[in-house]
Amino acid sequence: MKLTFSPNSPFARKVRIAAIELGMIDKIELVPASVAPTQPNESYAHDVSPLRKLPALILDDGQVIVDSYVIVEYLDELAGGKLIPASGAKRWQVKTEHAILQGMTDAMLLCRYEVGVRPKELLWQAWVDDQWDRAWQGLTRFENHPDILTRPLDIAQIALVCVLGYADFRFADCGWRKAFPKLDAFHEKMLQRPSVSQSLPPKG
Repeated sequence: MKLTFSPNSPFARKVRIAAIELGMIDKIELVPASVAPTQPNESYAHDVSPLRKLPALILDDGQVIVDSYVIVEYLDELAGGKLIPASGAKRWQVKTEHAILQGMTDAMLLCRYEVGVRPKELLWQAWVDDQWDRAWQGLTRFENHPDILTRPLDIAQIALVCVLGYADFRFADCGWRKAFPKLDAFHEKMLQRPSVSQSLPPKG
């Protein structure tokens, strides 16, 4: 299998952490890919995904699986089901939490593009503020409902640590650690896992 990725992508990081935790990382070849906004990558769009998003998992038979959650779900099934509950209330809780965290990551990425990529004269500050508030309100939710912080490892916890890592990487001065001490403690604990520490985006 091959995984298209960027070391800066929180979505690709989620899959890499899951693959390490599932004992499957050695079966996956990491293939760097560039899918930056306004920079067409026609070969990627044609051969991998028309959405030009990371990551994508290319199976040995050529089939392509896209979306970080779907990729983790596929790997989790191969590994016997360790990160996503199979049924019942816990399954829907974890899937819902993950959906919120996915949306938070999307919102942060939109902030990044608006501030870092969009021409300065076209910057829409109200849009940035609105998207950032969505991410911040999500952090508030998980700070105030900390069940996710203490249970056995699952896909929602992995997604949360990727959100916090992306906040550190792209929004280092946002103050999330001071505002959310429970999330800070969770993040520090998760950094003790090799899967989390080894997948950190590069500094600088």
